[in-house]
Order: sequence, then structure tokens, then C-alpha cells
Amino acid sequence: MSHAPNAYVPFELHGQELRDAVVRYASNPIYLDNEEWQNNDNPYRRQLRPQVLPHLDYDAVPGREDILDYSSLAVQRVLTSVYEADLVFLPKSGLKDRKWEDFQQFYSPSNRALGEAIRPALEKYAFGFLDDEVEISGKWTKESFHAYIESLGADDPAEASLTEKAILSSTDRERAARMWLIQFAPDFLSEASPMIRNVLGHYGATQSEWFKIIIDEYGYGVHDTKHSRLFERTLESAGLASDIHRYWQYYLNSSLLMNNYFHYLGKNHELFFRYVGALYYTEATLVDFCRRAASVLTSVFGDKADVEYFTEHVHIDQHHGRMALEKLIDPLIEEHGEHIIPEIVRGIEEYRVIQAVSDDDFATQIAWMDKGPEFKKLHAPVWAAIESGKVTAPVADIVEPYGELSNTHCHDGDELCHIVSGTMKFVSGFDSHQILEAGEGTVIQKNRLHGAIIESEECVYQIHSVGDYKKCLS
Repeated sequence: MSHAPNAYVPFELHGQELRDAVVRYASNPIYLDNEEWQNNDNPYRRQLRPQVLPHLDYDAVPGREDILDYSSLAVQRVLTSVYEADLVFLPKSGLKDRKWEDFQQFYSPSNRALGEAIRPALEKYAFGFLDDEVEISGKWTKESFHAYIESLGADDPAEASLTEKAILSSTDRERAARMWLIQFAPDFLSEASPMIRNVLGHYGATQSEWFKIIIDEYGYGVHDTKHSRLFERTLESAGLASDIHRYWQYYLNSSLLMNNYFHYLGKNHELFFRYVGALYYTEATLVDFCRRAASVLTSVFGDKADVEYFTEHVHIDQHHGRMALEKLIDPLIEEHGEHIIPEIVRGIEEYRVIQAVSDDDFATQIAWMDKGPEFKKLHAPVWAAIESGKVTAPVADIVEPYGELSNTHCHDGDELCHIVSGTMKFVSGFDSHQILEAGEGTVIQKNRLHGAIIESEECVYQIHSVGDYKKCLS
């Protein structure tokens, strides 16, 4: 009697089945909209806006030009929650009352299983654009690889980034700097957690060398020198709280993209060598970045800024960059062959693309926050173009009661918010808002993070999807 093997069918979700699975995951009560702007010492509450998720298409992988659209923000938020179910978070004030229930919900088998089921498809959606952005071709050797590394000048001083320029030229430099620090929180408050995924198992001496880097990040077991603890002090010195995901609603799409990229590489061990490349480039470039970051924060906040997190990295990452190249990459190539080099290079180049996306996204958000009064003034001419019939745009009529909070999101094109009656507090970032009364409104710029709360008994307003507001002004 012959026993024919069953045909192997890889697991894959797509179409309506994928959409239903995403909605089912995000409908967990801990992921529903918040009634306040911040999550108060509750690391399990992450606003995923599940009411919007049934309307998104998770199969059409966006290109770089669309990577900051709302669908990508929604996917990055979901992936952050899925990845972090592997990490242990405990609130500083203890597991009391609702937090104990939320703790059990977040780490429940159901939440973890549903998250893992949708993760591969959402990773393809979130990081698929990198396939078009990065192409590694040709035959690589150890010699050509080292020539490439030399050409990067990763440890050379660099000019100020768009982000730094945006902070230092902002109309409210402290607000901009706080918004900047908030963007680091998903990574820095659980620093090295994605990396730890890659020291599990058994693969020889390089495993121990990588673990040395992790030991440094964890302060050699001394809590006050643990890098995440140093960053807590930086946040607190700038007037911010330091509990996990308090500022969830202010995380930019690209900030989550950058943090999730390392979870993506660490979670999927077939991408092990990409992580090695990204690790090298991160550690090598952090020396100059951290030097400049300390300077920016000191310029903005003066002596009250605790910049030890960054000055410590100036010292330690000179060592880590060399370790990543000499103790990890070179031995791995020697042991496993030159065919792994393209993957290492790919990790470097993908990370550089994400850096560029993040730099531009943050600088644009700060400009949007700074120009809040100007975008409010633009309401008049854009509204006039709509009223006169010069511009025809799809419109949504909305009525909301006092205290109704529109959790932060973005739009895929420019929109006009027009207040028919009542009062709205329109929020465009941390500590950044405009008060909109009846007859007023604001232009909402494409891809810009924003939210709103109603400050009158009732507010009637309209959202006009104008596409490109500048066309309304011509």
C-alpha cells in the first residue's frame, strides 16, 4: 500500500479573508478608540481605530509615494501591537483594576494567535515598497563589500538632517523637540528588544559577540545605566512622561515604520543577514547622530536637558560599529560564504531608505504644526471656491457631541474641515491645536497626522475631499 504525501499548501491570507482577520484582531477592547489624548501608564491600550479597518485594502502593496497614506499608518499601528505581544510590559503604577484585565487581554492566546495569523500579509504590505526601492545586483566579494562599506562613510560627520533643521527653525522649538522625542519612544523605551530575537538559538562565536552589544544596551544589569532608563530621564527632563505608549496617538507613520522594520527583520529569521547589515549601519551612524541630537536638545532646553542617553551612545556606538563589522559581519561571511553579502547590503540600503522617509515625514509634520494658523486662514478661500461651485468635492456631513474625540489619523489627499455650528479643537500634533468656531475651519494637509475634540454641546461640521487644496486657490 502506497502512502502518497499530502500536498503542502503554504499559509496565506488575502482579500476579504485577510480583511476580516485584521478587523477581528483589532476589535479587541484594548484597541478601541480612546476618550483621552494620552494613555495613562497603560502599555496595553493602543488605538487601532477598528471601525475604519473594514474599508482598507491590504492586498495592494503601496509604493514609496503612498507609504504615508492612512492605510499604511493603520498597518504600522497593528504591526506594532502584534510584535510587542512578544515583549513584557508592566505599568509603573502596578497592575490594578482595568490594567490587570488589559494585561490578560493583551497577552492572551487569542490576541497572539490572531496577530500572528495576519502578520505575514501585513508585513508584505508595510515593507513591500522596499523591493522596488532597493536592488542589489552583481557578484559580491569580501573586497568589494569592504570597498562599499568604506564608500558609505557611516562614521563620518554628516550635515544637519531635515529633522534637526525643522526643530531649530520651528516657531515653537520646545514643542517640536518634544514631538521629536516622542517619535523615539517606541524604540528607545524597549531598546534592543528586536535585537534579542537574533541571539536565540545556536550559531557559534558570532552569537556571543552579538550578545555583548545587547549587554551594553542593558547597562550590564545595572538598571540606572540601562539605555532605556537613560532615555526615560531624557523624556522627563523635557517635561514629558516616560511610561510606555502614553503618546501613542502622536506617533508618526514613519516612526512606527522605522521601529517595526527591526522587529520585522528580527521576527523573520530568513532575514537574519539583513538585520546584521542594518545593525552595522545603525551603530556606525549613531555616533554622529547622537552627538548632534545632544546638541539640538541642549540648544532648545538648555542645561535642564538630560542628554546622557545620547552622549553615552557617542561613546559606546564607536565600539559597537566596529564590533558589528569585525566580530559579526566578517566572521559570518567567512563561515557562510560571499553569497550572504547581498542580503547584508540590502539591510543597509533598506534602512537608509526608511531613514530618508522618516526624516522628510517628521520635518513636514513640524512645518504643518507651525503653520496651523496659516492653514486655518486658508479655509476662507477654499470654502469660497466650494461655495461658488468652482470646486466640486465629495463631502461628509458629521454631527458629534461634546467631548467626542477623533483619535489621530491622516487623509490620503488634502481635505477642508468646515464648521457649520459649534466648536472644535483641531489637533495637529503634540501640544499643537487650533480652535475652530462656526463658519471657520482649516485645510488638512495630505498625510498629516491630526485629530479633534468637540468643545461645544454639539458640533456640526463637514469634511470636503478637495484632493489638492492649491487648485482651489488658482
